Amino acid sequence: MLDMAILGLLEERDLHGYEIRRQLRDHLGLLANVSFGSIYPALTRLEKSGAVVATDGGTGSDPLSKAAAPPTGSLSGELAVLRARRSPGTRSRRGKKVYRITATGRQLRLAFARHLAPQARLALLERRRAVLMQRLEETESGARPDLDPYARSVVEHTADGVNRDINWLDSLIASERAALAETRTEPVG
Repeated sequence: MLDMAILGLLEERDLHGYEIRRQLRDHLGLLANVSFGSIYPALTRLEKSGAVVATDGGTGSDPLSKAAAPPTGSLSGELAVLRARRSPGTRSRRGKKVYRITATGRQLRLAFARHLAPQARLALLERRRAVLMQRLEETESGARPDLDPYARSVVEHTADGVNRDINWLDSLIASERAALAETRTEPVG
């Protein structure tokens, strides 16, 4: 269940372990008294299964963060910046792994939706639809008229795939709403 909660949070945005723990507590209160000793093994399981990917969080491998490092004003600080630039594969101690849900993670999360309460399942589908609508808007706004035919076809292909996913979700949402309406109108007793 923790794995599904983590995937749910990562569906909304990329997070590091500390943020995941904080978000769980914010959303679930005392019920989410989850330790890092539970969160990090869950993240490792999800990463091994391909449901999430971990990135450095911008401190170690991102050349822009190194290039933008301001002067520290101390010789030791400047030396540390120089070392960081020379060894691009290393992470700084302060660097946090940021986790991102993958397509596999989204499928896995949906596969377990049958275990959710009907209202929670409907909310899950509606949130996913909202994310896809935003992605579609971003994709379509990226279709500039100056794109070459190949680049334009890639944008169109991406938009077509997102539209198919939205249509699929629309049918699932309609089914969920119909099922909820049936349970509300069924006579008790």
